Amino acid sequence: MPLFNRKPFSLLESPKDLDSKEKVFQIRFTKEIFRDYQYPESSLYHMVANQFVVICPEASSQVAMQDFVPFACAVNLDCFTALISSDEKSTTGLHELVNKIYASLLEEVFEGVELHAKKDDSVVPCKILKILDSDGTKMCEVGWIRKDKTLINTSVIKAADLFYRRAPVSRNTLKIFIRDSTTQTIPWVIHENLAKKYGIPIDPPNDIMKRREREENGTIEDGRKKMKKVILAWLPDEGHAHVPIKYPIDDLLVRPNADDPALFKRPPLATDFRVPRCSVGDLLMVWDFCSSFGRVLNLSPFPLTDMENAICHKESNVLLVEIHAAMFHLLIKDKGNYFTVLQDKKRKLKLSLVTWAEYLCDFLEMTKIEELSSNIATVRRGYYGLIDTDIKLKILRELVEEAIKTSAIREKLSERLDQKQALNATKRESTRKDKEEQNLNTDIAMKNEENQTDAVQEGNGSVDQLAKGKEEKDKSNISRSKTEGKRHLVRHLETEIEKLSIRSCPLGKDRHCNRYWFFRREGRLFVESADSREWGYYSTKEELDALMGSLNVKGIRERALKRQLEKFYNKISNALEKRTKDILNKMLLEEGVLRRSTRVRAQPKDNPSMAFLKYVNKWKDN
Repeated sequence: MPLFNRKPFSLLESPKDLDSKEKVFQIRFTKEIFRDYQYPESSLYHMVANQFVVICPEASSQVAMQDFVPFACAVNLDCFTALISSDEKSTTGLHELVNKIYASLLEEVFEGVELHAKKDDSVVPCKILKILDSDGTKMCEVGWIRKDKTLINTSVIKAADLFYRRAPVSRNTLKIFIRDSTTQTIPWVIHENLAKKYGIPIDPPNDIMKRREREENGTIEDGRKKMKKVILAWLPDEGHAHVPIKYPIDDLLVRPNADDPALFKRPPLATDFRVPRCSVGDLLMVWDFCSSFGRVLNLSPFPLTDMENAICHKESNVLLVEIHAAMFHLLIKDKGNYFTVLQDKKRKLKLSLVTWAEYLCDFLEMTKIEELSSNIATVRRGYYGLIDTDIKLKILRELVEEAIKTSAIREKLSERLDQKQALNATKRESTRKDKEEQNLNTDIAMKNEENQTDAVQEGNGSVDQLAKGKEEKDKSNISRSKTEGKRHLVRHLETEIEKLSIRSCPLGKDRHCNRYWFFRREGRLFVESADSREWGYYSTKEELDALMGSLNVKGIRERALKRQLEKFYNKISNALEKRTKDILNKMLLEEGVLRRSTRVRAQPKDNPSMAFLKYVNKWKDN
């Protein structure tokens, strides 16, 4: 879910009067569509022109792209121009081109960039204020940066003495920049508007033009040496020749053909959430975090439905109190900012189920988020349950974001990563040995068949040879059984690796960029809209089958999504069926409660929907 300044970032809508035959530009990262090649108003511009943070639903990682647009204009295009304009380098591959630009960036300096330099026998960050030229030596006027990001006194030092402690931009970002700036590769040709703006020639070098003429005239017989051309395939219309479309393509460009197999109708999503649909993402993120790091939090697991019912309950309940208390205990043990706040207020460092609301108020004050801190008075009066459901989830989301920064969670992540790498190494070794033994068994089997055939044809010594062949066959069977055992080991390792997964990732997207989520501990397949404001789910095996039958494999996104669903089909379908059986059992239990004699009134806690009231934290650290 993309956020900017901790708020959902909305994408621009496509033009409403767009014709299906009209040629347009599409940003492949955000799927925004434009008639002209323009970025200033798109979300991609905000992504690269600001510090744009993409937060995954479980908030376990963050990816940041620093201010890149002025850097690209001042440095990248200069270097890019030199490489593209050069005859001998115009056919450079993408990997080599990225490496050359990357190496040049580490040597270039310009006004406004932050680097490091030595000052008083220590390395200190600084910012270039002005570039000077003294007798052919490039000098820079720099301002030294303090820890609070303010500039102190300035100095003039050589440009050669400045260096990056960390590369200003990654190679992957350069690849994105190059791909978005070019219309053709080998030779590289950039977009016409960029070429005019920065004076970059777009005509191919002379040797490339001569070779192309020779190919067109048929002087080169080998068709494999013909230059590759990038063709944008569009539907034919009047005055245009039909261009064959090579699938898969972007899902929105797929058009049905008469010979296409019939697709199922996409089943409708269930949306009977008790929390607001725009807050389902926060609910899933908090629940997944508590389930994944329950041992670190000393918080025993609980179903997602119990947490949803507890959040919507209009009174304080033991489940929500235990969740908050577990988070506060973790922050206190970490001795970070929250620990300092409690010390300043002289709070006891061991909270209880009675005083937990005071610690919650301290946390809300620490966040300094007005939307949350405005509820402090309500919490202090003991009416936490009356707070809006979406606000409760936002408070828990902030708690999770603080908990992720603690050393205990980071150590657990590091430990899981090491275990996962070790299991992956064991799996690779077992797979390699299994393949070697399989090849050996195949060779032995073929040799046995040849020996038996020769023995029958010769007729001499056939008994001995047949006996020998039988012995080798028995050895081959034993080897096959060992191979099956190793395959079972590989499947076991895959299960253990999955349990150590650090983050939850979507299975894929459909043609409208809706994301599909499956959590190992929840028997539903969740669907998140492209703008993260709407959620729904599938809960039966029949819906899963219908969904898979509705995906068009001619589209890039739906093709990848269907492959993932096929890969995890058994796991997902088993989880859906198990949840269906559990719901059926609960319904039978509720029916039994309702049929009780009217003389014995059923208590609320007997209702399965109120099961969260009976929650007991079995892992609580006493």
